[in-house]
Amino acid sequence: MKTLERIKNKIKLFSHSGSNYQCPFCGYSSKDLEVVGHDLAVLREKHVIGGGRRAAGCYKCQSRDRERLLYAFIVEELQLPKETSILHIAPELKLSKVLLGKNFKEYICGDLFTEGYHYPEHVKNISVLEIPYENDHFDLVICNHVLEHIPDDSKAMKEILRVLKPGGKAILQVPISKNSLHTHEDFTILDPKKREELFGQFDHVRIYGQDYVTRLENSGYTVNRVNISDKYKKFGVNQEEDLFFCEKKIS
Repeated sequence: MKTLERIKNKIKLFSHSGSNYQCPFCGYSSKDLEVVGHDLAVLREKHVIGGGRRAAGCYKCQSRDRERLLYAFIVEELQLPKETSILHIAPELKLSKVLLGKNFKEYICGDLFTEGYHYPEHVKNISVLEIPYENDHFDLVICNHVLEHIPDDSKAMKEILRVLKPGGKAILQVPISKNSLHTHEDFTILDPKKREELFGQFDHVRIYGQDYVTRLENSGYTVNRVNISDKYKKFGVNQEEDLFFCEKKIS
């Protein structure tokens, strides 16, 4: 059976090989991207960027558009010095492996451990609502598609801000509706199927609108909204996905 699967995989990789895209994680070059994600009405209606059914996957290593975007920004654009101290919340495994290999001064990975999920050894049990580090500790916090899971997202935003050094940066990505001005949330909805219907995933509690920037600013950040997709089309990133590159003000 394993031999048959290997043959099928080789055929798949050969049939999709090309020169339009190249995955920065595994190096596979392809003519197209694999269709991934859930085709849900609410994600289509609200034009949710960072979610929904889309051509975004690498056929070889299964990396997705939003992880490759972070790679492009953190590794290619920021080119962080070795003395950087980083906290990575709910780390993406391929990106995390790359960052571990950079030998930064400090690279802490944390996630809220859940029953039945096996975490890599380098990931610590950390809640973004109670980060066990002192004030003004990290140069950079990476929090990619986490806040939409947390009812009290304002508390999480402020907790990330607390552990950032003055002038420190945070990458705070979320699924965001392109055509909704206001965030849609309802914490009384506990049924997973209803949450999926309204928010696009069974464990999401909201769909952010374009007021996401205001929510970040109200938590104390200076927000830089940038788009680097034109520069990294080869990585197969989402052309519509902006980066929310936030900064802790120097008082």
